[in-house]
Amino acid sequence: MELKKEQRERYARQIAIDEVGQDGQKRLARARVLVVGGGGLGSPVAYYLVAAGIGCLGLVDDDVVSLSNLNRQILHNSHDLGRPKVESAREKLGKLNPEVELRIYQERFTPVNAGEIVRHFDCLVDATDNLETRQLLNQLSFEHKIPFFHGGVSHFYGQVMTVIPGQGPCWQCFVGGGAMESGSGGIPVLGPVAGAVGSLQALQVLKYCLGIGDLLVGKVLVFDGITLSLDEVTVARDPSCPICGDH
Repeated sequence: MELKKEQRERYARQIAIDEVGQDGQKRLARARVLVVGGGGLGSPVAYYLVAAGIGCLGLVDDDVVSLSNLNRQILHNSHDLGRPKVESAREKLGKLNPEVELRIYQERFTPVNAGEIVRHFDCLVDATDNLETRQLLNQLSFEHKIPFFHGGVSHFYGQVMTVIPGQGPCWQCFVGGGAMESGSGGIPVLGPVAGAVGSLQALQVLKYCLGIGDLLVGKVLVFDGITLSLDEVTVARDPSCPICGDH
């Protein structure tokens, strides 16, 4: 199916990239990506994926917009206070690109409902600050044999990792016994740090969907907002890992 004139114009700047072109744009239009979390990471991830023209974006979040969200959660504004984040997101993303199918889940992502949600998608994006949810996403990635794009932020720092079942270690191999997680007051973070990390996650997803470039499989990209540096940490698959190990 050929791209329509409006599509060629909307996506002209990325179609002009040799590695994308019209064929790549058609591949993006077939992609179905689930983003779990509509906050600091989910905002830039969702914005850039929808702007790029993926076929379907799913968003899971059971929370409502609060004033303390607005330093970093750019999907929302002061008029959205008290409103479900997924409804706020649906409005903004629909206006940005009405071509993209939006699937909104105003519920907590749990072992009870996660399998039914995930089966509609071919990519999973971790935009949460919850350890249990990340563990669940990692597990579902291997159960459904679909990639899992992890991101985490704290203070001035962030990290990004890509998990592709059968091609390297999983998230559990990396974190072992600890990971970035929200306390009772939430993780302190400067807004642009979440923006930078979410943008890197979106870039990884788009590269995967296009089948181009290197992905962060078997390594974690660590962002330091103080020094403006990027470092890579190599991650080895743990043979005893309950998710991806030899069992």
